[in-house]
Amino acid sequence: MRNTMFFRKTALNVLLAGAAAIGAGASAMAQTHGGTLNVILNPEPPILMLGLNQQTPTQIVGGKIYESLLTYDFKLNPQASLAKSWTVSPDGLTYTFELQEGVTWHDGKPFGADDVLFSLKEYLPEVHARARNNLSHVASIEKTGPLTVVITLKEPYSPFINAFEVSSAPIVPAHIYKGTDFRNNPANQTPIGTGPFKFKEWQRGRFVLLERNDKYWRPNLPYLDKIYFQVIPDANSRLVALESGSVQVASFGDIDFAFLPQIKANPQLEVTTQGYEFTGSHAAIELNHRTKPLDDARFRQAIQYAIDRKFIAERIFFGAARPATGPVSSVTRFYDDKLPRYDYDPKKAIALLDEMGLKPDANGKRASIKLLGLPYGDTWNKVSEYVKNSLSKVGVAVVLESTDAGSWARRYSNWEFDSVVEYLYQYSDPALGVDRTYRSDNIHKGGYGTNTSGYVNKDVDAALVAAAKEVDPLKRQQLYSQAYGQVAKDAPTAWLVELAFPTITNKKVKNVTTSAIGVAESFATTYIEK
Repeated sequence: MRNTMFFRKTALNVLLAGAAAIGAGASAMAQTHGGTLNVILNPEPPILMLGLNQQTPTQIVGGKIYESLLTYDFKLNPQASLAKSWTVSPDGLTYTFELQEGVTWHDGKPFGADDVLFSLKEYLPEVHARARNNLSHVASIEKTGPLTVVITLKEPYSPFINAFEVSSAPIVPAHIYKGTDFRNNPANQTPIGTGPFKFKEWQRGRFVLLERNDKYWRPNLPYLDKIYFQVIPDANSRLVALESGSVQVASFGDIDFAFLPQIKANPQLEVTTQGYEFTGSHAAIELNHRTKPLDDARFRQAIQYAIDRKFIAERIFFGAARPATGPVSSVTRFYDDKLPRYDYDPKKAIALLDEMGLKPDANGKRASIKLLGLPYGDTWNKVSEYVKNSLSKVGVAVVLESTDAGSWARRYSNWEFDSVVEYLYQYSDPALGVDRTYRSDNIHKGGYGTNTSGYVNKDVDAALVAAAKEVDPLKRQQLYSQAYGQVAKDAPTAWLVELAFPTITNKKVKNVTTSAIGVAESFATTYIEK
């Protein structure tokens, strides 16, 4: 009876949420139309096709071009997007989505249920690792009308309603992609979506230009005429551009965190950490278990003990991060603060290395590994330098490697690293954003955001599979504590910090952060005060 009542309540809540979102859009009609917004884009993305790449820069641009069935408010409740309403059956197995009317693709072709079926049944399972995992729980996807889609699950999958954010399940045009080589389709270079802004131009190394979609399905939106995403590689130049007003929006790590006090004191600028609730960004060092001595849990544990996470949070991110205590972020559901953790203790690190027989040579070196840095600016370079310095103190020499964003994604996806600095989104629920890193059935070479370390623990697999199916929150908590307690002991990755990114805007720009996906949102209601 409890589960039946839960799903009835869920069905009512999502219907009300859908109605509220549509009403909110209608009430915003009095805002100012026109104007050009300039947004920092750092680093330059390798591609704008959101289905093929989900790195942050691609999300920031692609979220204005593409849409999914839903979006999410700051409390992670689903809101209407391409789906105007939705219901969940009492047994939690059937999801019925009623789609918006009058939606067209940017090339003028009509949008409908066939596009949703193609995206969810053919396109995303092939190219999108995270979507593939979520859709693996689906028994069937059918249309019962031109604007009605019914998804039936094999078994209850509690987080399924949270699987339809735009980067998690972007809907793509069937008339362009069906029957083609998805990864090499020429349309990937000139993306076509249903969003409020259309792709206009990309001058590589300079900017990406989007222009207003005059036939957008939401009446009187968007407000802006154009958005320029300005590619500014130099950190100091980004700061100058923001303070001078030549760009009006910065986010994530665009501005060196050391300048946050200066930014907060500027009367022309506003800073918020809202808009990152859905992502639950969690930074770590991915460790390749196929490479010695990283295949030994004792070596991985030694790395954990050698890193002072409090130092990273306070001295590199200047308070815009919290020390990570394990694989699950404290803002993600089913976090357990009682799991084993690795407080900073170099003596324990040395003891573990001694136990392995890794004795220091004449120069104090016990082992050497390579570390591929994250190419997202000076802050991340400092993280790599700090890790190198910390590990050297326990006798582990670190050779730093650097590359551009596109090559980084390729090497990360293809396991071409000893260790690599990354941060992944946890998407509000372990089944959506955490499990993918540790389940052995998600080891897919060439897949971004998969189990790239090669970690395998069958007991962990079984517990994670059971937790994803379980609908009782208390039982889910028990299963996740069991699974991630074992993951903590195995130390497959070295957890660093939970990121609380700032979004910085010129005070004349309004409605930049309107949902839990922040600057990756559509910007349909963003406007410039005149």
